[in-house]
Amino acid sequence: MTERADYFVKSTAKTLDVLLAFNGGNPEMTVSQVAAATDQTRASARRFLLTLTDLGYLEANGGNFRLTARVLDLGASYLSGLTLPKAATVHLESLARELGETAALCVLEGQDILYVERVSSPRLHSMNVAIGNRLPAWVTSMGRVLIAALSPQEQEDFLQDSDLRQYTEHTLADLPALKAELQKVADQGWCLVNQELDEGLRGLAVPVYRGDQLLGALNISVQRERADAQNISEVLLPRLQQAARDIADDFGGRLA
Repeated sequence: MTERADYFVKSTAKTLDVLLAFNGGNPEMTVSQVAAATDQTRASARRFLLTLTDLGYLEANGGNFRLTARVLDLGASYLSGLTLPKAATVHLESLARELGETAALCVLEGQDILYVERVSSPRLHSMNVAIGNRLPAWVTSMGRVLIAALSPQEQEDFLQDSDLRQYTEHTLADLPALKAELQKVADQGWCLVNQELDEGLRGLAVPVYRGDQLLGALNISVQRERADAQNISEVLLPRLQQAARDIADDFGGRLA
């Protein structure tokens, strides 16, 4: 057995072992699975899992645990070099260039969406967000795509904790109506938000999946006059969906 230096903190190493046990092949794990993967007792693994859950880096789903987007905070200063944002950059640049609209990639963290990559359009509008910024998830197209992918109980808990309020006259701040909209988003696989957070701006978003793993949500911010039904169905949505597939492929290789 390799001898460790006097300064070595075993609990820190075990904490990182637990976090690193979660990966693309094991997005959700039980206490027993984590214990086996990290060579710990169940009691020890459980303490680390519950501590990381209390700190917000993991979330519990029944008897399973999984990472939250807060793990990105561990490398926030190096966010632009992370694999997923890096894989997305070229595709966001292509979207912004071809469609003339701002493109962004977001993940869900707590009640917010977190921007992990964004490429601005030459068109200027009042929304001023950058990488690392957050917005209330329930009122954005990206957030609704991600919320719609939650389990029924997770979605219910999320909505109960959401601060529903009017940002514009178009904001859908009624809980039953919002639930119906989320079901529609889940059924159709994409979301269009019409001037609910910012007047004159519509957001179109699709999920980014690699197999069954939800990586995030891809969005373009669309000027109101350019978001008619025909342009959405024939131009914007197909292009966005293709970019989502390309990002997933570049992130982890094309699935068979």
